[in-house]
Amino acid sequence: MQPIGIFGGTFDPIHFGHLRLAEEMAEGIGLSRVVFIPAGQPPHRGAPRTAATHRLEMVRRAIAGNPRFAVDAREVQSPRPSYTVDTLATLRAELGDEPPLWLLLGADAFLGLPSWHEWRQLFELAHLAVAARPGAQLMQSDAMPEVLKNEVSQRQVAAGSAGSVLLRQMTPLDISATAIRDTLARHGSARYLLPDVVLDYIHEHQLYLHT
Repeated sequence: MQPIGIFGGTFDPIHFGHLRLAEEMAEGIGLSRVVFIPAGQPPHRGAPRTAATHRLEMVRRAIAGNPRFAVDAREVQSPRPSYTVDTLATLRAELGDEPPLWLLLGADAFLGLPSWHEWRQLFELAHLAVAARPGAQLMQSDAMPEVLKNEVSQRQVAAGSAGSVLLRQMTPLDISATAIRDTLARHGSARYLLPDVVLDYIHEHQLYLHT
């Protein structure tokens, strides 16, 4: 079966950095689709600034023109904190063991993996595709925790449905949701940092007006 990409995050708000990462991963790995899963209550970081319903709708609008992109609302709709390992487990239960699942991660998220709930189980449920800037030596970085280095050293790109780590270099787009929120809070222009349909939604609902 064709591989599926899983892309989680707060998406507060979703921007071109997120969308370009998903597009390049889909093309580079040959993903049949990329499923965006906005976090409901992420336990490993502070609560998102924006209500989950708004973040979900912004993702829906941002990906509407791409037939390879889809959105999944399961974490937003859950009353419990969102753990990636639980989300992947439920997807595995629905899809079966055969489809290769690729968990798409930015470099910062990957380096922080040992702080995640039951993080080693992620390798039993999916492959990990890590986005890095061109020329970055992420796997040899001093910033990588030793426990993560040991885990990664045991894994290579495989043909199965889970268990490998792949580093892919991405087009460097220095866009952050934090910077967008700060810009909007001071009534600056965020145009060309995120899709117009998302920016229109933000203005319509007056999101991010206060820091």
